[in-house]
Amino acid sequence: MGGKTTISVGSDGVAVITIINPPVNSLAFDVLNSLKENFDQALQRDDVKAIVITGAKGKFSGGFDINAFGGLQDGKSMSTGLASKPGYVSIDILSDTVEAARKPSVAAIDGLALGGGLEVAMACHARIATSTAQLGLPELQLGIIPGFGGTQRLPRLVGLAKALEMMLTSKPVRGEEAHNLGLVDAVVSGDELVDAARRWALDILECRKPWVSSLYRTDKLEPLGEAREILNFARTQARRQAPNLRHPQVCIDVIEEGIISGPRVGLMKEYNEFQVLLHSDTCKSLLHIFFAQRGTTKVPGVTDRGLKPRQIKKVAILGGGLMGSGIATALVQSGFEVVLKEVNQKFLEGGLGRIKANLMSSVKKGKLTQEKFEKTMSRLKGVLDYESFKDVDMVIEAVIEDVSLKQQIFSDLEKYCSPNCILASNTSTIDLNLIGEKTNSQDRIIGAHFFSPAHVMPLLEIVRTSKTSPQAVVDLLDVGKKIRKTPVVVGNCTGFAVNRMFFPYAQAAFLLVEHGADLYKIDRAITKFGMPMGPFRLCDLVGFGVAVATGGQYVVNFPERTYKSMIIPLMQEDKRAGESTRKGFYVYNDKRKASPDPEIKKYIEKAREMSGVSVDPKLAKLSDKDIIEMIFFPVVNEACRVYAEGIAVKAADLDIAGVMGMGFPPYRGGVMFWADTVGSKYIYGRLEEWSKTYGGFFKPCAYLAERAALGAPLSAPLDQAKSRL
Repeated sequence: MGGKTTISVGSDGVAVITIINPPVNSLAFDVLNSLKENFDQALQRDDVKAIVITGAKGKFSGGFDINAFGGLQDGKSMSTGLASKPGYVSIDILSDTVEAARKPSVAAIDGLALGGGLEVAMACHARIATSTAQLGLPELQLGIIPGFGGTQRLPRLVGLAKALEMMLTSKPVRGEEAHNLGLVDAVVSGDELVDAARRWALDILECRKPWVSSLYRTDKLEPLGEAREILNFARTQARRQAPNLRHPQVCIDVIEEGIISGPRVGLMKEYNEFQVLLHSDTCKSLLHIFFAQRGTTKVPGVTDRGLKPRQIKKVAILGGGLMGSGIATALVQSGFEVVLKEVNQKFLEGGLGRIKANLMSSVKKGKLTQEKFEKTMSRLKGVLDYESFKDVDMVIEAVIEDVSLKQQIFSDLEKYCSPNCILASNTSTIDLNLIGEKTNSQDRIIGAHFFSPAHVMPLLEIVRTSKTSPQAVVDLLDVGKKIRKTPVVVGNCTGFAVNRMFFPYAQAAFLLVEHGADLYKIDRAITKFGMPMGPFRLCDLVGFGVAVATGGQYVVNFPERTYKSMIIPLMQEDKRAGESTRKGFYVYNDKRKASPDPEIKKYIEKAREMSGVSVDPKLAKLSDKDIIEMIFFPVVNEACRVYAEGIAVKAADLDIAGVMGMGFPPYRGGVMFWADTVGSKYIYGRLEEWSKTYGGFFKPCAYLAERAALGAPLSAPLDQAKSRL
C-alpha cells in the first residue's frame, strides 16, 4: 500500500490532516497529492474553520521519499504529474495552497520533521512540537539543497546565521532549541500535542495569536550589508571544509537570491538549482552511499532465514590497549556489561584508565552527564583471570597481531566460556581459520574488526569463515546496530575486505617515491581528492610498527603483487616511528602539527640503492590526476579480486567499507562506484601500461580484464557465484 493522508473534522471545526506512510511518513508523490486534495477539501468545507497537519504514530515526516530520487534522476515522468510542473510542490502546494490559505493551519510535530517534512511544517502559520521532536534540513548530505522552500523559509524563521548552520551541517535541532530559535511556537507533551495545535489554530482564527506567513517575514533577517557578510563568511567556511563540493555554495547562492530579489524569486531559483543538483555526480554518489549503508544488514543465506538475534548482555574484552579500550567504551556506552581482562595489574589499570578518559571526553563535550558517566562506568569490571568469563555472552579478543598468542587465547576461551558464547577476534589481517585452528568451536568463531579509534569510527567488519554459524552472524549484526556501527559482513582472507582492498594504497605510494615521485606532492594530491590524509601522513599516524606488521602479511600472502620498500625499515633504524616519536615522514611540533622534513630524501635514496631501482624522470612531473590514478587504480584492482572471490557479497558493501573504514570520500560513491564512473576499460588500460614499466604490482586481475573486454561495470552482480563462503 502506498502512502496517503487522512482528514477528520472535529466538533470544534478543526480539520486534522494526518500523514501516513510508514515507517517515517515520507513524502512520496502519492502522499503529496493526497495532502493537496485533503487541504483543498478542508478549505472548501463550510464546517472547517482551521487546519492541523500531523503525522501518524509519533512521527511528523522524515522528508521526501528518497526512493523516488532514482526516477527523477532518470527523467521518468511521474504518473502523478508532480514532477512535470516546475516548482509544483514548493510553490503550488506549500506556498499557494497551504501558506496562502484563507483558513489558518498549524503543524503538530512529534518525532521527525526533517527535509520536506520540516518544509511542510514551515509553510503552516504556526508550529507546535514536543521536546523530543527533531527538526532539520539534512538535504546537503545527499548532494542536493532543500527543494520545497526550505532555503527561503528557514532564514526568515530563525535568522540567517542559524539557518546556514542547520543547512550546511545537516544537524537537526530538538523541540526546546527549536522553540528558543523561533522555529516552533510552543513545546508541549506528546499527549497534548494535537489538542494544543487545534486550540492554537482557533486562536489564530480569532486573532488571539498572530497569523504568520513564514515566507514573507523579515523581522529575523539581518540588514542587507550584514547579511552579505554572513553569507560570504559561510562561503569561505564551506570552501575550506568541502573544497570539492559545489552544492553548499549553491545553497548559499539560493538563500542570497531570496534576500536580494524576494522570496518568490528565491523559490524559483531553489527549484531550478535543485533540478540541476539532482542530476549531478555528487548527488548520485551520495544517494548510492545512502542506500548501500542501509543494505549492509541484508546478507543472503543469513538474514533471510528468519533467525532471531540472541540476547547479548555481557561481553568480555581481552586486551585493554588502544583497540580493546575503544571497543569496551563503545559497548558500555550502549548499555552492555563489560569485563576487561589484562595480563597484569599495570596493563589493566592502563586499559581501565583509557576507557575512563574516553568517557570523560564525552562529559567535557556535554554529550554525557556526570550521573550517566558514573552509571556507565559501573557496567565495567577489570579482571586478571578467566573466572568471570563463565557467564559472558560474547568475548572479543583484541591483543597484538601474534598468531600463536591468539591460538593460545582461543584454546583457553573454549575451556572457560559457555558452549553458546560467541568467540570473536578483532584481528585486522590474520586468517580466522588459523586463529581457531586449535579449537573445536569453529562454528562460533567470528571476526569483529573495529577501526581505530573503535568508539568513534563507524564501521564494524563482521568476518565469517566457511564454518561460522549464521546465528553468530545475526547476533553480531544486532550488537553492531546497538552500538551504532554500520556492520559489513565479509568473508575470511588475509586483511578481509577493507585492509586487503587498501593494502596497495600505501604500497603504490612507496613505489612512486622510490621511482622518483615527490612524497609530499602525493599526499597533497590525495588529500585534494578527498581522503582525510595522504598515505605517508597515514603511516605516521598509525605508527611504523603497525605499518610493517600489516604490510608483512601481504608480502607473505600475495608476493606476486606487493611492492616491498625499505624506506620505513631504514627510518626505524634511526628511531623514527611516526607521529608518536614526533618524527616520521613529517616532523611534528608540540601541537602535533605536521611539517615536511628535508632529511627524508636520504632514506629514499638509500632505499633506491638497496632495491636497485632507477629514477624515472616522468614521475617527478606527475600531475594530480596521474597521482590519483596510480594510487587508486591498484586499490580498485584489489577490490575487484575481493569481489570476484566472494569476500564481499555486494560491490556496494565494498563501497561502504572503504568510505567508513578508510575515509574514501563519500561524495565519490565508494571505490567500486567511483571506478565505474571512470570506466573499466580505461582503468584496465592504464594498469596494463604501468605493469609493463613497473612490474607485477600494477597487473590487472582477471575479473577487471573480463569486465573491460565487455565494457561492463565492475560493480554489476557476479555472473556466477564464486563465493568461498
